[in-house]
Amino acid sequence: MPSPTARLLAVATAVALLSVGTPAQAEPTTPTTPVNSGPNAFAPLATCYGGAVRSYFETGRYGGSAGQYRTTTRCRDINVRNASVYATEACVIFVDKTSACNYWTYLPANSGWITVATNVRDGVNFRVRFENLRYEYEPLIAYHAF
Repeated sequence: MPSPTARLLAVATAVALLSVGTPAQAEPTTPTTPVNSGPNAFAPLATCYGGAVRSYFETGRYGGSAGQYRTTTRCRDINVRNASVYATEACVIFVDKTSACNYWTYLPANSGWITVATNVRDGVNFRVRFENLRYEYEPLIAYHAF
């Protein structure tokens, strides 16, 4: 049977590894959502971003559209992460209601997760539109969590 000292060392090591492994930019919180909303503070983050899908445009050009996607229970917002070497802007088009963007959100190069639409109901069909600041020859790579 392990000694209490060994057990304490194992727990301290696990806590240290968990704190190092957390993302640099976590899911945004609102006044109605407490920071630690349950016994496992990492569960909402893993559930939301764990279902992310990737968009890849061989050449970024002036932008493009990704989707059609359908919101799920995983996230209450639509989040995008720009994995490209240049900045871009993104908006959400709720295709069942309109062909226009909700609003443009700036995504810096190699960004963390950024919310591009908030408090979206489950089961809503949407596309993500990108607009680059100039013509880009490099690929546009983005991840979407919804």
